[in-house]
Amino acid sequence: MSATEADGSLSSSSPSRIRTLIPARIDRLPWSRFHTRLVIALGVAWVLDGLEITVASAVAGVLNTKQTLGMSSTAVGAIATVYLAGEVVGALGFGRLSDKLGRRLLFMVTLGVYLVGSGLTALTLGSGWAWVGFLYLTRFIAGTGIGGEYAAINSAIDEMIPARHRGRVDIAVNGTYWGGAILGTLGSLLLLNVLPESIGWRLGFLLGPVLAGVVIFVRRNLPESPRWLVMHGREAEAEASIREIEEEVERTGGSLEPVARDQALEIQPTERTGYLALVKVLFSQYPKRAVLGASLMISQSFLYNAIFFTYTLVLTKFYGVASNKAPWFLIAFAVGNLAGPLTLGRLFDTIGRKQMIAGTYLLSGIMLAITAELFRDGVLTAATQTIAWCVIFFFASSGASAAYLTVSEIFPLEVRAQAIAVFFAIAQCFGALGPVLYGHLIGDGTNRNLLFVGYLIGAGVMVVGGLVELALGIAAERQSLESIARPLSLVRQATAAASSAIVPRTPSMRPTGTAQSG
Repeated sequence: MSATEADGSLSSSSPSRIRTLIPARIDRLPWSRFHTRLVIALGVAWVLDGLEITVASAVAGVLNTKQTLGMSSTAVGAIATVYLAGEVVGALGFGRLSDKLGRRLLFMVTLGVYLVGSGLTALTLGSGWAWVGFLYLTRFIAGTGIGGEYAAINSAIDEMIPARHRGRVDIAVNGTYWGGAILGTLGSLLLLNVLPESIGWRLGFLLGPVLAGVVIFVRRNLPESPRWLVMHGREAEAEASIREIEEEVERTGGSLEPVARDQALEIQPTERTGYLALVKVLFSQYPKRAVLGASLMISQSFLYNAIFFTYTLVLTKFYGVASNKAPWFLIAFAVGNLAGPLTLGRLFDTIGRKQMIAGTYLLSGIMLAITAELFRDGVLTAATQTIAWCVIFFFASSGASAAYLTVSEIFPLEVRAQAIAVFFAIAQCFGALGPVLYGHLIGDGTNRNLLFVGYLIGAGVMVVGGLVELALGIAAERQSLESIARPLSLVRQATAAASSAIVPRTPSMRPTGTAQSG
């Protein structure tokens, strides 16, 4: 054994190859203040999206008045469409850059883009087509920032959270979208009812940028994903990044277990990070996983957009709820959606991905079909309808969050952000059909049979998603990302001969990611 191997470092059989223990070192970390800070700083993306969607929905009713912008109903409705289009473009564009340039750079840039876009929305100072165009432009920019956040941040969280915690953390973070919805609803109710309409709607669009402005300072101190760095050949930076994390864990009372050499990976950094590489991965290496990801994302997006964006229409047209009272029902709905991921998330790591994802999809679909029948028969009231939806989406929200978790962990690291972006874009395109279809089925609120059929369609879509999970689901719970999806740059794992050697537990050891010849 060489001196280099004796002191705990790993050597490489080729100068262009790297043998590293960094993924294993990340997965063996105990939970620490670093992980809490990481989740708070990055998880705010979903809070911001929920807040933005809710604020835009809440102020839509005042933007067609003379005191504000005097927009037509069609023009107001297009605001949400422009924002969603921006999300799709942002996810695809920034997703590509996240895989190419790194997670840290992109989660700083995307938050900044959102902050600028949403902040400028409040500066729509006049009416007329020129100002309406300015409003659309700023909403598109804000959407691109949030879309980019989805790709960069899901990747960063999955790559830096230990495997045994990854499921519950990712699901809880995605579920905080509904925390943002609650904040947006309460903020909009306050601003639009206390302040003049011409001021209240503008301040509503500043709620998100104020929060983003605070969080961007917290993100500055987060390291780059060590996994991303080492897979791109930047082994010295990867070692510095993981050592920074390990040292913080030890400073805050955590202990680091030894890491066996047989957990090492030998990689040869690759530049195969474009969408062409992703297409090859999806259709050549993992076609079944592509079907799985698309099925889960499309089904949850269709159901959520269909129900959420027409929720107040159902309450006002079928149950006679006053338009100024409807937001309170929305808060109850959002609470149910938030509670599901926060309470059920840990079960995705213990019981298992396939069982929990399939179970939440199938259960929510079956319950939606039952309540559809009750709705058609006129048995429900506004209160009981809301309670029923709270229970249904308690489970559906956990499944929907797990859909994002699935597409972020079943594809190789080098194309992970792009995979998230592509499936997010596909889901948004199909999801956009929901509000249009259900809005047509609601009509003037006189024919319950039409909406009953719509609810059955939504229920069927969720059941199909659950069945696909049963057939194609991946048992990814507590597994390292590299064992779930082989990195494109992976050459081989450590040889059995090295399995008895142990790398020291302290972060003061020599870099494990440094490539050496010989």
